[in-house]
Amino acid sequence: MGALDTIDPMIRGGATALFLLWIAILWRDHRAVPAARVAIAMNGTIIAYLLARVLHPGGATLFPYVIADALSVMVPALFWLFARLWFDDRRRIGWRSWALVSAFGALPLIQVVLIAATGDFSPAIWILVRIGMFAFAIAGMWIAWRGRANDLIEARRSFRLGVVGAIGGFVIWVSFLEMFHYRDMSHDMARTLTLAAILVVTFIVSIGLYRFRSAELFAVPDAAPTPAARPAEPSALAQRLRVVMAEERAYRAEGFSIAALAARLGEPEYRVRRAINGEMGHRNFTAFLNGFRLDEVRSALADPAQREVPILTIALDAGFGSLGPFNRAFRDAEGMTPSEYRSVHLADSGIG
Repeated sequence: MGALDTIDPMIRGGATALFLLWIAILWRDHRAVPAARVAIAMNGTIIAYLLARVLHPGGATLFPYVIADALSVMVPALFWLFARLWFDDRRRIGWRSWALVSAFGALPLIQVVLIAATGDFSPAIWILVRIGMFAFAIAGMWIAWRGRANDLIEARRSFRLGVVGAIGGFVIWVSFLEMFHYRDMSHDMARTLTLAAILVVTFIVSIGLYRFRSAELFAVPDAAPTPAARPAEPSALAQRLRVVMAEERAYRAEGFSIAALAARLGEPEYRVRRAINGEMGHRNFTAFLNGFRLDEVRSALADPAQREVPILTIALDAGFGSLGPFNRAFRDAEGMTPSEYRSVHLADSGIG
């Protein structure tokens, strides 16, 4: 037995224990939150990957290995869902996203059935799975990178380029090794590099793991956020924020950012972030802006004098960049389309 045969199960066992601890913390403290439930499922598939080679290092002939290997394929898809729920503060995932993940998950199951029924391995399915793994991992990392400036939760901002980047990078690295090591490097070299990647991810996750006990990391997104501890009197900065947003309608400006807001207020950006999050209860700057934008849209849609104004015009005037994001934000907030909202409120006012 070589050194790798001794070290391999030790490293995988230690990493498995760490991810089991992560699951336990998420279940104990945050299991009611959709993002945490998806994270639990993602960690379960990571454990399946870690155990797959221990169950059967030499090939895909044993049933437990085949099942564990099939489950491990779902790591990047669940990572993508987790990133969308957590970083974008979504309360749910749409059916199209679930359908995409389900279709991807069907591929390894088809491969398992094919192997069990005929003993044949489909290279085409294998290639599709690897392409999908790359795509989901890159998409999840892009979500983490794209929204970093709008994240108002300081602890969560550090996770964007830490734990999440480590998991996404690990998925890409391992997928690359499994696709090319048979041709371009020895088995022992590929195995060594895989174990090194597991060690790096384990180290990064272990550093940040204790932070997952923080309640603010996985608070349930709310359409009407309320801060946990609102001061008896709003601070001077919070009062100025409300004036700039509600009265001066700064949110209407194209490409309005938290940096632009801080510059307008003449305040450091970190103080503006803390005021919006701590005193006004928002977890995401885009959601903060959309709250004011939607208030303006609702008033316009319920105004009989504006019944002939196109909904797109109202949305663009309020600061929404395009119709798609506006429709999603409106449906999330009201549970109906803007057209339905206008019809209901104009009918209530006696105007058909």
